[in-house]
Amino acid sequence: MEASSSGSITSAALVGKPITHQPEGRDHFQGHHLETQISVRLDGQKRDVDFSEILNAIQEIAKDVNIFFDELEGITSPSKDDDSLLHQGNLTSTSNNTSRLEAVGEGIPEKNKTSGLYFRDGKSRIDYILVYRKSNPQAEKREVFERNIRAEGLQMEKESSLSNSDIIFVKLHAPWEVLGKYAELMNVRMPFRRKIYYLHRRYKFLNRIEKQLSRFRGWLPRKPMRLDKERLPDLEENDCYTAPFSQQRIHHFIIHNKDTFFNNATRSRIVHHILQRVKYEEGKNKIGLNRLLTNGSYEAAFPLHEGSYRSKKSIRTHGAENHRHLLYECWASWGAWYKYQPLDLVRRYFGEKIGLYFAWLGWYTGMLFPAAFIGLFVFLYGVATLNHCQVSKEVCQATEIIMCPICDKYCPFMRLSDSCVYAKVTHLFDNGATVFFAVFMAVWATVFLEFWKRRRAVIAYDWDLIDWEEEEEEIRPQFEAKYSKKERMNPISGKPEPYQAFADKCSRIIVSASGIFFMICVVIAAVFGIVVYRVVTVSTFAAFKWALIRNNSQVATTGTAVCINFCIIMLLNVLYEKVALFLTNLEQPRTESEWENSFTLKMFLFQFVNLNSSTFYIAFFLGRFTGHPGAYLRLINRWRLEECHPSGCLIDLCMQMGIIMVLKQTWNNFMELGYPLIQNWWTRRKVRQEYGSQRKANFPQWEKDYNLQPMNAYGLFDEYLEMILQFGFTTIFVAAFPLAPLLALLNNIIEIRLDAYKFVTQWRRPLASRAKDIGIWYGILEGIGVLSVITNAFVIAVTSDFIPRLVYAYKYGPCAGQGEAGQKCMVGYVNASLSVFLVSDFERRSEPSSNGTEFSGAALKYCRYRDYRDPPHAPVPYGYTLQFWHVLAARLAFIIVFEHLVFCIKHLISYLIPDLPKDLRDRMRREKYLIQEMMYEAELERLQKERKERKKNGKSYHNEWP
Repeated sequence: MEASSSGSITSAALVGKPITHQPEGRDHFQGHHLETQISVRLDGQKRDVDFSEILNAIQEIAKDVNIFFDELEGITSPSKDDDSLLHQGNLTSTSNNTSRLEAVGEGIPEKNKTSGLYFRDGKSRIDYILVYRKSNPQAEKREVFERNIRAEGLQMEKESSLSNSDIIFVKLHAPWEVLGKYAELMNVRMPFRRKIYYLHRRYKFLNRIEKQLSRFRGWLPRKPMRLDKERLPDLEENDCYTAPFSQQRIHHFIIHNKDTFFNNATRSRIVHHILQRVKYEEGKNKIGLNRLLTNGSYEAAFPLHEGSYRSKKSIRTHGAENHRHLLYECWASWGAWYKYQPLDLVRRYFGEKIGLYFAWLGWYTGMLFPAAFIGLFVFLYGVATLNHCQVSKEVCQATEIIMCPICDKYCPFMRLSDSCVYAKVTHLFDNGATVFFAVFMAVWATVFLEFWKRRRAVIAYDWDLIDWEEEEEEIRPQFEAKYSKKERMNPISGKPEPYQAFADKCSRIIVSASGIFFMICVVIAAVFGIVVYRVVTVSTFAAFKWALIRNNSQVATTGTAVCINFCIIMLLNVLYEKVALFLTNLEQPRTESEWENSFTLKMFLFQFVNLNSSTFYIAFFLGRFTGHPGAYLRLINRWRLEECHPSGCLIDLCMQMGIIMVLKQTWNNFMELGYPLIQNWWTRRKVRQEYGSQRKANFPQWEKDYNLQPMNAYGLFDEYLEMILQFGFTTIFVAAFPLAPLLALLNNIIEIRLDAYKFVTQWRRPLASRAKDIGIWYGILEGIGVLSVITNAFVIAVTSDFIPRLVYAYKYGPCAGQGEAGQKCMVGYVNASLSVFLVSDFERRSEPSSNGTEFSGAALKYCRYRDYRDPPHAPVPYGYTLQFWHVLAARLAFIIVFEHLVFCIKHLISYLIPDLPKDLRDRMRREKYLIQEMMYEAELERLQKERKERKKNGKSYHNEWP
């Protein structure tokens, strides 16, 4: 199990002896291996004690009591801003040939000296970079902070910037002893034995089928969507059993080389863990790197990328220079858009949290394929049946039906046949397959979430996240500072901690909820402003000089209103972020996860309401409360409310969703990639003007990374928010816009490569962090899935003409009572859905400027409008007809039946699909059994070795009973 190379574990470790930790952080002890032993008598027996063990114990005690100003260290170790640690920046070459995937060998250190990834000795890898300015006045805090960093055992070098002598880079390296110590404290799981795969028993019949399938696959391309295995490095930890690292059982782990045992992401995570717990001043809250970044002591802190992402040599012939280069070629390159993502490599380079995001994004994109295909089928079905649609035929042939004006004064009478184009376009989205597609998408959302649980479980198993639990979170410094005077005993740890009174917490939550309600009212006010704009501009466009706009006044009104609404959405988003930050800080959450969840929920709620409020208005309110000719309902008793087009309101909803979805996705993609590209281009341009392109190419890696853009302050929040809002668009109003999944699929194929390109090339390397799932976003996805069922039921029942047509076909049409609902049963539907109005009954302010003589040569007496009302000469003029009540009852019944049916299907699918695949459950049980067996065998082997050595040395030992 253990390697026998010089870089392997020592013979002392093989026999179970704990490795003595040599503190390399203090300058006066660095480089000296103390092997002096002291003989002492304990309990009457003479024992040899290693002096280094005594020294190690003393230093551990010193660190526990936080000795900041050690006189001895103050003499021998330079202060932070001292020139003894500072080296003027030299033009170190960053040749791509020096950094392979994992540098191993004796000849590498000479090359490492010029790679920009190591200390000047070429042996100590740079695990973390701190950046500050010499002109910054926080020198004393930095001096204490860095002195305590060295006391923790971290090694340090400083380098001035080549482009700005005021900027200082602090390079940090964690020696093996520090890595081992903190890996054990952080429960870092490391590989200790390769996995053994067992083939399941198969029947002869299944074996024959597999042989036939393999023969058939021989004629097909060799899995073009999968990456070439030769390009990927040997990721050993994916094929090994892992366990929390332990120094006492170090002989159990597979250690070929101590320098590469902990990968770069793990090393950076360990160093960051140390930096977060180092003090910089006397005081309870004066601790951690985050506070120093907040108060400006340091400008930046980040781990290094593993060299350049480009190479002059082909990756096919020479292989990848480093993991960053490999990720760029196999993942972030546009040529790999159709390939599966190398998630294991993404996880290894960026950590589990970012790896889970890309795993979820890839799974979501893959699940969009069937939804996009069915949506495209619904659209093509509408195209194929367009010429056979009886309703659109009647609308196109209705040259004698004159419709009432849709606005006051300036809007003219119009023939119903003028709406022929809109009627045909409406049929493309509102046809017989729409209801099926709405049910399918509701079920699809459930299947997507349930199968994501299974996919997440497999990923969590492969990445050793099944048994991983987040360590007990520390209290936020802001919370601790606010409530430090009130403390109570923690029932878990038994230690006193700051306490927030229940009354104070409730009052803050009430104020925060009031702020949320106020911002929602602001959104409603913005929507009201859009409504006023639509009402006013309909008449304006109807009186426009250009015939194209005058004849399409309603379409022009809808299009301009959507564009204005999009601009308002973008402006309010900036305001929402500041308000959400203020309200979340006002609540004073106790831990960082509570703060993140609270901020995420507020931002999602704000953005969701902001993005969908106008869509809800068009879907459920537009044209529903306008009254009828002669008795129109008016806004502020002045403006007549907007009516739907004679062909229905669905075309307005389709335009709203299409424009908003395309514009928002285009804008997001530009801001995600275009803005960092412009920023980095401007930085490179300034450097090139000052130093020339040749000198800029020779900048060390830390300076190149410093010139890149930092990751967003909220981590993956923006990426998740964009996709969750898109998921809402894809599911909530999908009955009105079946092409939404197709647009989402095309965007996500681009989005994956955009995000990959951004992470690999345009951003500094983010700190690798662990996570078991996508967090609170899963609950938000479930909420959107429930909301989508309700909204699609209302869209089909209220917005579309599906229910009125169904009622007419079975109750009032030619096939009434026959149980048929074909196209022949829809003859006369258009005429039955229109009511008659006497032109002389118009209000004075609603009278059109023309009297309609252009249609028949005489003034019109009657016009038609969409509603189910009695004629003007009925006993109750313009009262609702019986057909209106039948349609209303059918709509309500459809909503109830649709919701109950779909919810039953969703719950049944959730029940039938287990969260863990059966084979994964069996593998987990098998692995647990094998681990116990391996640990027992390893301990037994160690004990046998110890007994043999004792026999060789002639030492007596007591036989254990039995």
